Amino acid sequence: MKNNLKKILKTLLPIALGVFLVWYWYTSTSKEEIDQIIYYVKEADLFWVSASMLLGVLSHISRAIRWNCLLEPLGYKPKISNNTFIILMAYLTNLGIPRTGEILRATALTTYEKVPFDKGIGTIITERVIDVLMLFLIISLTLLLQTDIILGYLTKIGIPFSKIIALLLIGLVVGILFLLFIKKSKLPFALKLKTFLKGLFEGLLSIFKMKQKWAFIGHTIFIWVCYIGMLWVIKFTVPETLGLTTSELLVAFVAGSLAMMFTNGGIGLYPIAISTALSIFGISKVSGDAYGWIMWIAQTLMVVVFGAISFLLLPLLNRNR
Repeated sequence: MKNNLKKILKTLLPIALGVFLVWYWYTSTSKEEIDQIIYYVKEADLFWVSASMLLGVLSHISRAIRWNCLLEPLGYKPKISNNTFIILMAYLTNLGIPRTGEILRATALTTYEKVPFDKGIGTIITERVIDVLMLFLIISLTLLLQTDIILGYLTKIGIPFSKIIALLLIGLVVGILFLLFIKKSKLPFALKLKTFLKGLFEGLLSIFKMKQKWAFIGHTIFIWVCYIGMLWVIKFTVPETLGLTTSELLVAFVAGSLAMMFTNGGIGLYPIAISTALSIFGISKVSGDAYGWIMWIAQTLMVVVFGAISFLLLPLLNRNR
């Protein structure tokens, strides 16, 4: 009963948060502003919207190829088309129920390519570790390129530099103490976490042992360039954002990426995060909101359309498997 309640809450809370944020955005935005935002969305240049969606599709294909770099050392080489369909299906599934996409990926890989579930899920976890590291690198690069602007904004909203340093130091100390506790503790949850962290570390090291490590690294870079490019091209759909530089858009990219972690597909929170980030550079709420909604609609539409097509094509093209 308790486990069922946890599962229900994990599914419903992100959806409820997303719905609440859409409601909050709607009620805190004037009718004139909403009309202007809708106008921008309707008039968005379809060429640039399509370019953003195309970059999204290319990132998924590249991710499918990169997946084989992890699977080949284990003795498996699935079809790239099957990998792509499975990945798109997983992204679509995650829009409805968070984190179920990973289970679907490993299950579908077992069904259509005979890769054992535990090995499939191991490669997916390794991918996630790499993606987290890439996001961390992009956050670090963004802070380096926009240090003065970001610190100035934080000071403006009441978070001075001294508090930031203090929080970072406290976080570092707490992190070290927690790791020491996990290392020495014999509690069941600590032992499970220790095993999990060990597996992640081994998965990370396995990258440097694989034959196609440079292909893996190259595809990883390409995937994240596509992610940034998906946001970058959308600046051409809103007049006020045309002058934004790549380093300025990286701030919005980081804000949007973090927003995606808290609600299903970033619903509600993603446009707010993008608009807030762009306001640092003097972009109006209307233009910032329009930018965020155009980006979110384009990528969600891409996942829904191609994910649904993948659900149809994968079994049809693998009838003999």
